[in-house]
Amino acid sequence: MARRASESEGAAEGLEGVIAEQARYYRERAGEYEDWWYRRGRYDRGEDANARWFSEVRELRTQVRRHVPDAGGVLELACGTGLWTELLAETAASVTALDAAPQMLEVVSAKLPGSNVSFLEADVFAWEPGEAYELCFFGFWLSHVPLRLMPPFWAKVARSLTPGGRVYFVDSARSELASARDHELGEPGEELTVRRLDDGREYHIVKHWFEARALEELLRSLGWNASVACTGEFFVHGSASPAH
Repeated sequence: MARRASESEGAAEGLEGVIAEQARYYRERAGEYEDWWYRRGRYDRGEDANARWFSEVRELRTQVRRHVPDAGGVLELACGTGLWTELLAETAASVTALDAAPQMLEVVSAKLPGSNVSFLEADVFAWEPGEAYELCFFGFWLSHVPLRLMPPFWAKVARSLTPGGRVYFVDSARSELASARDHELGEPGEELTVRRLDDGREYHIVKHWFEARALEELLRSLGWNASVACTGEFFVHGSASPAH
């Protein structure tokens, strides 16, 4: 029994260490984060691949607009540099944008001065919702949640919703062209990967590449009614609501 406890504690410490390293990576990446989205530098995968990427980005933006409530509050988890925050703020009555990295919040707050967006610096894994929202949105965050933490994460999301509230998310499908030229995709099912900054520094992070049907099944196993679709090559997007 003592040996098992020690192994469990070691695994927990390992997971906590990866989460802390992942948080450091995104703090350090704030200034170059949007290079990935706009296909600049190491993320430029050629004219044809970039054109497909931006076509699917437009599809994602259309889907998100369809699901943002015209009135009511929206909670955005891991808002990053605000690539989605600006869009959410167009129609929502208010947006609470949460991120663990002050460097990210500095970027997004500069984009939206005097808007209907409030900012909250908090670690999603430690944070607890203080109010309820009509919609909880996260873009490219779920792929960084360890599988062991999926149940408590989704339980927390449920606590953040009003009765009848729902979730909408966008994330990464498995594609060799989705990330930087010097990033490896990894084997299917692997949870940890190495990511590099422009200056060559390396970090271990959690990264899942999702398949729509498998993600639907995962969410249903966690007590959610979910509908997930793939844009074709680069992204998945979906809606979910508590099954009860």
